[in-house]
Amino acid sequence: MKIRMTHSTALVLQALANGRAYGFDIMDNTGLPGGTVYPALRRMESAGWIASQWEKEGIAQQEGRPARKYYELTPEGDEALAAAAERYRVLGLLEAQPKAKATPAR
Repeated sequence: MKIRMTHSTALVLQALANGRAYGFDIMDNTGLPGGTVYPALRRMESAGWIASQWEKEGIAQQEGRPARKYYELTPEGDEALAAAAERYRVLGLLEAQPKAKATPAR
């Protein structure tokens, strides 16, 4: 399966590379909604960019929550992230620039 590299896809890949391993953690890290994150994770897994594994049910039960599905980058995902970093590096440079202060309309 071929995936189109979008800014959202790049953000999810970067979150995974930074150690964000499950959906809600990725959502918190990226600011993206679940309706963006979870379909992106499914597409990336189908493409072989990431692999997933459910945590043991006992761990989730001890913490009083549903089991989490943990994701990690594959070597193909590392390559996709490198390509995304190159593609979006200009955005990173722009975000690093101080924002101009808005002047109130008179």
